[in-house]
Amino acid sequence: MVASETIFYFFSSVILISAIFVVISRNPVHSVLWLILTFFGSSGLFILLGAEFLALILMIVYVGAVAVLFMFVVMMLNINFSTIRSNYTKYLPIGLLLGGVLFVELRLVFTDWIPPQKFSQEIINSSESKIENTKQLGLVLYTDFILYFQLAGIILLIAMIGAIVLTHQRRREVKRQDVLEQIYRDSSRSIELKDIKPGQGL
Repeated sequence: MVASETIFYFFSSVILISAIFVVISRNPVHSVLWLILTFFGSSGLFILLGAEFLALILMIVYVGAVAVLFMFVVMMLNINFSTIRSNYTKYLPIGLLLGGVLFVELRLVFTDWIPPQKFSQEIINSSESKIENTKQLGLVLYTDFILYFQLAGIILLIAMIGAIVLTHQRRREVKRQDVLEQIYRDSSRSIELKDIKPGQGL
């Protein structure tokens, strides 16, 4: 019991410290690295709670795909963050509005929200019947929460398309490779033959 509590407080401390550094880090690449550490700590908590499937999904999907993809997108876009910081006051009202909405949602979840009786009874019955975590998640996601599951997939698809569009934006300061020009170029333009007399090459 003492060991479980120690491990829980260890992972919780790692998550809190990493989440703080995600917000306060000035370098976006460092923020993504702290975010990866946060995901690892969350996976440890899931394993401690007995939800091994969620822990593996968190490590494979979020750490192995989303966080790494975000880091590479940030590095490839070469964003001028000094310009973004200069417009801080311009986007402050929108940030405060979104933060307020998030705060209200968290307050509703932790205070006033009560799970439906049917959903709670299904969880109790499934836990008593010794159903695996994977099967429980499948029964819940693809029956009661199928609409939210599909909406999450659509949001991820839109985010992926937006990342591709931003990556393929043409900028003057970045040199791009023209594959067709390299393939169809004439040898007369790329190779120059010179007549070197004996002794000139020494």
